Amino acid sequence: MLSAAKTEFLTIFRERHSVRHFDASHKLREQEIKELLEIAGSAPSSWNLQHWKFVAITDAAAKAKLLPIAHGQKQVVGASVTVAILGDLQANRNTEAVYRPAIQTGLEDAYAGYSSYPAMVAQIEDSYANASPTYRRDEAIRNASLAAMQLMLAAKAKGLDSSPMVGFDADAFVKAFNVPPRYVPVLLVAIGKAAIPARPSSRFPVEQTIIWNGFEPDADHM
Repeated sequence: MLSAAKTEFLTIFRERHSVRHFDASHKLREQEIKELLEIAGSAPSSWNLQHWKFVAITDAAAKAKLLPIAHGQKQVVGASVTVAILGDLQANRNTEAVYRPAIQTGLEDAYAGYSSYPAMVAQIEDSYANASPTYRRDEAIRNASLAAMQLMLAAKAKGLDSSPMVGFDADAFVKAFNVPPRYVPVLLVAIGKAAIPARPSSRFPVEQTIIWNGFEPDADHM
């Protein structure tokens, strides 16, 4: 039997739906936004390099600037905050800052199972220097997306609603919000109080989404 805490946790997953209409009068304090982003930033990431930056858009002028970039999606205006999730194309530069505290405290197994700090750094740098041309971008998007999902779950846990958006002009966002070349826009997440309840969407039966132990050769995989 599940404990009450576990039941509540699973409810958060099942009740999170994307909201299209927010209560524009609902405001979030800066500290509340920081708490949400702190939780988002505890998401897992490759080598714990934390491949994300968050642009928190809260004031009216910034929302107005974002609206045409988001192709007129009203969520970015009505929400208490819209967070642009950026992926870090140079996350390898975070290595020292991430691992310095562990090194200073002499924490055992501080290097994620590597024999030494130099061995771990060598593999990280080799991956970023010699991998396929798309590696940096793929890593940035993969890991930043984990933080984005965690942000939406954190919002739901705090009684808030959210709306993820990938329908926006990433190049225009970079220009309008002065995003450095190091970062790539991944998605927008609007957060606030729903003015109109979200409409639950259908999902495939789980049996339709699972492949046990690999695909069968020449099978119909529709």
